[in-house]
Amino acid sequence: MMDVAAMAGVSQATVSLVLNGSPGAKLADATRQRVLDAAHKLGYRLIGRDSRGASGMQSTVVFIADELSTDPWMALAFQGVRDKALEFGINACLAVSHGEINIETVVASQMSRLSPLGFIYGTILTRLVEVSPALAGDHTVLLNCYDAEREYPSVLPGDLLGGRTATERLIAAGYKRIGFINGQQGVDAARDRLKGYRQALASNDIPFDAALVRPGNWEPDSGYEMTLELMAMDHPPHAIFCANDMMALGCYDALAKLGLKVPDDIAVIGFDDREIAQHMHPPLTTLILPHYEMGEIAAEMLIDGANGLRARHNRIKVECELVERQSVE
Repeated sequence: MMDVAAMAGVSQATVSLVLNGSPGAKLADATRQRVLDAAHKLGYRLIGRDSRGASGMQSTVVFIADELSTDPWMALAFQGVRDKALEFGINACLAVSHGEINIETVVASQMSRLSPLGFIYGTILTRLVEVSPALAGDHTVLLNCYDAEREYPSVLPGDLLGGRTATERLIAAGYKRIGFINGQQGVDAARDRLKGYRQALASNDIPFDAALVRPGNWEPDSGYEMTLELMAMDHPPHAIFCANDMMALGCYDALAKLGLKVPDDIAVIGFDDREIAQHMHPPLTTLILPHYEMGEIAAEMLIDGANGLRARHNRIKVECELVERQSVE
C-alpha cells in the first residue's frame, strides 16, 4: 500500500479507502482512478470480499485492544486481522478498552446486536490476562496475551527463540563476550529474551556473566546509560544485544560518544524491527516483532473456530525473523 500511495501521489489512507471500496469516502474520480491504475501497475492483488465468504457466516470480527500508543504494535496486529478477514469476505472493527472491564462489557454488548463472528482481544504488552466475562465463550482469541487456564486460543511472539537467535547471530560472527541490555523487569518479553540469551550462551559453552546484563526501560536513554556502564567495565563486551531497537538507538549514541564505530569496533543487534532501525547509521540488524502475522493467525483461528475447526495447540508462538543489516559483521 505504501508503494501504491507513492506512485499515485496520495496517502495510504486514501489507498485503503479506494481499494476497500468504502462507499462513504468523498474522493474525486480522478484520484480513485490514479490509485487503481497504480495498483494495477504494481500488481497489487485486489481481494474480493465475497470470494471466500461462507454462506450465512457472520460478517464482522471485533478486535478489542487494551490500549493504543505511539508504539505501532496494536495497529499492525489489527491490520493483520483486517486483511485476513477480508480474504473471507468478513469485516473487522477496532475498539479500545484501556483495560477497563466495563468498557469491554459495553463494546461486547453493542457488537452482539450485529451477531459478530467473534472477538480478538489484544494487549500492547505480552502478558497474562483475566478474560472479561463479556468476552467469555467459544468465540474469543487472545493476541499478545494468554489466560492462566489455557481456556482461550492465544497467539504470542516467540520472544525466547528470538533472544536466542539474536545472541547466536553474534556468536556466529565470532563474538563471545556479549553484553545484554534488557527491557523493563517483570515484563514477559524481557524475561523471555533474557532466557533466550542465556540459552544461546549455554549451547555454545560460553559462561554466563551477570555483570554483562544491564536493566533498561525500553527507551533510548537507558540504552545510552547502560552502554556507558558496560563499556566502562575492566573487560567490556565486544558486542551488545539490545532487547529493543529504541535502546539500540541510545546504545549507538553512547558508542559514538566513546569514539567507537559500529560494527568496526563493536557489534550491535536489536529487537522489534521498528522503522527507524533501517535508517540508523549503520542500519541495525534486528528481529521482527511479528504483530501483523499474529493478527492474521488470530483471525484465521477465529474463523476456523466459527466453522467448527479447532487447532490441536491453542497457544501459538510466532517466530521473530532475523533481519540482516550492517551493524553486525
